[in-house]
Amino acid sequence: MNSFPLVAVLLPFVAAFAGLLLSRWPHRRPAHDLAQASGEPPADRSADLAANRRAAWIAVLPTAASTVLAIWLAWSQGFAFFGRLEGAAPAGAVGQTYGSIGTGSIPISLTLQADDLSAIVGVLVTVVALAVQVYSVGYLKGDPRYPSYSAFISLFTSAMLLVVYAGDLLVLYVGWEIMGLCSYLLIGHWWEDRANSRAAVKAFLVTRLGDVGFLFGIFVLGMSAGSFQISTVLAKVPQLPTGTLVAATMLLLAGVAGKSAQVPLHTWLPDAMAGPTPISALIHAATMVAAGIFIVARLYPAFLAARPTLDVLAVIAALGMLGAALAALAQDDLKRVLAYSTVSQLAYMAGALAAGSDTAAIFHLLTHGAFKALLFLCAGAVIHHVGANLMSQMGGLRRELPVTFVTMTIGFAALMGLPPTSGFFSKDAVLAAMDRALSGSLTDAAALLLYGCALATVAVTGAYATRAWLRTFFGETRAVALPEPEPGTAHVVDTREAPPSMLVPIVVLSVPALLLGFAGGAHVDWSIAAISVLLALLGAGVVYAYWRSDPVADPARLLGPFRVPCERAFYVDTVYSVLFVRPVLALSRLVVQTDDAVVDGAVRGSGRSARGLSGLLRLAQNGNVQLYVSGVLAGVLLIAVGAVVFT
Repeated sequence: MNSFPLVAVLLPFVAAFAGLLLSRWPHRRPAHDLAQASGEPPADRSADLAANRRAAWIAVLPTAASTVLAIWLAWSQGFAFFGRLEGAAPAGAVGQTYGSIGTGSIPISLTLQADDLSAIVGVLVTVVALAVQVYSVGYLKGDPRYPSYSAFISLFTSAMLLVVYAGDLLVLYVGWEIMGLCSYLLIGHWWEDRANSRAAVKAFLVTRLGDVGFLFGIFVLGMSAGSFQISTVLAKVPQLPTGTLVAATMLLLAGVAGKSAQVPLHTWLPDAMAGPTPISALIHAATMVAAGIFIVARLYPAFLAARPTLDVLAVIAALGMLGAALAALAQDDLKRVLAYSTVSQLAYMAGALAAGSDTAAIFHLLTHGAFKALLFLCAGAVIHHVGANLMSQMGGLRRELPVTFVTMTIGFAALMGLPPTSGFFSKDAVLAAMDRALSGSLTDAAALLLYGCALATVAVTGAYATRAWLRTFFGETRAVALPEPEPGTAHVVDTREAPPSMLVPIVVLSVPALLLGFAGGAHVDWSIAAISVLLALLGAGVVYAYWRSDPVADPARLLGPFRVPCERAFYVDTVYSVLFVRPVLALSRLVVQTDDAVVDGAVRGSGRSARGLSGLLRLAQNGNVQLYVSGVLAGVLLIAVGAVVFT
């Protein structure tokens, strides 16, 4: 049992190693690559298909085994996290230390363990990763780069599990950074499209920016506590100076904002939609974005002792949840609607943490992981069927995709927080924590801003979820000339559902999206729940009334003059471009010009000088024997004259 966390981490890591090395063994150049080199379509894809089948088994089976171990760890603790929702004490940890690494000062402890928090988050990570691996078999059928794709998902899963089960801050940081690398590789899977490669680079750079602060925060916290072991650090929090805790948590918050796409480092997440849809589900539901919220909950005593950090977190959450919800209301791309929805829902979790309730935040993290993974995989099925991401090219799909329609309806209902879905219970817990914060852990201004924005976001969430639901599944089918399908997908417009490998994960995820709230046994504050449901229905009702009056018009017109700013996400990317991107590009051009004119100019000048001197020397080496003899005689004469003169 104590070795289960280690085995759960190693299984997908070994799968990644095997997938990269063995999926194309014995080695032969893929037919796809040979065809590209010759400029002709491949005549035989059998080698690619066989490699993909091997890669699928290598990816799915270890992830399934890791899922079983994660569930067993949570089961062995009686799913103790849900007991914390009812006020029970935290459960003990299961795991062990596998040695330490000397650093000259504070050693790094190689500890992996599972307590009630990490055990339940480990279940979320493995279940969603398994669903994504199975779903990808059908979604990327025929993609010649599927073996590397599935291997990177396995590595991504292993890295997130390392973050979840790590008992040492620096071991945790290793998994944290590997996730950043995997996100870059997976978002840019179809790198031939410039939008994909740019989105991958943007995600990498923005998250790395936050990770600089995160690493220094680890150093401040670990050096002050005299250990990087998480249990030791938390035990010494009461003895640490408040200034040290504020500095450490503020630095950690930079990394959290980057990974969990919080203001102002949230801009990478919507652009990451350029990658394959299953990767969007993985990143948005269970790995990258979940990591930041998990870290704050993991080190929560340190954050509770740094109240200025909680105030900053509350303001960030308030701005993020409402701003991202308004941006989602104006998007036409279905995946970008869900992307901004993720930013908004993560801000809810951050708001619960700021309000003093880590259990409510993690509870919403779990339910959000279920229904957001469901929504993204359903969106992938819709895009796979239609051949386009834009809702303006969808409509009437409930008749053609009945299973996808029902499951995505469950997902949207959970996103809106409608009973009896899981989102109803977790969102009530979050709002109740914010209500208590009005007279609790935050300053009055921060608490009021947070709670007000949260209630407004409930209504806007109901509006954008209803808009996406109506424009995707209702109205007339929009017969338009569709663009080229995404690389690696077999888009065919017909009346059939997605293949079973895509439908089964969707149906399975719809169960926790619908029923997970009952597993928590959470207390429902019915007054707050009633207000939340009424606000969600108000937003949904306004959109539905507008849509009924004109089913062809986009309900986003309700935003009026604010539609364009919302669609452009309040021009945050434009501001960043003016303040950072353009100056850096101008500086880089100056560096290039300096390098060309000064450095390369000096090299070219030395070359021209050498050639000029060689030209002078060449005059004496022209092959004329008479000139050579004359030169020798002239030299002898000069020597003789010199000898006479100086003797």
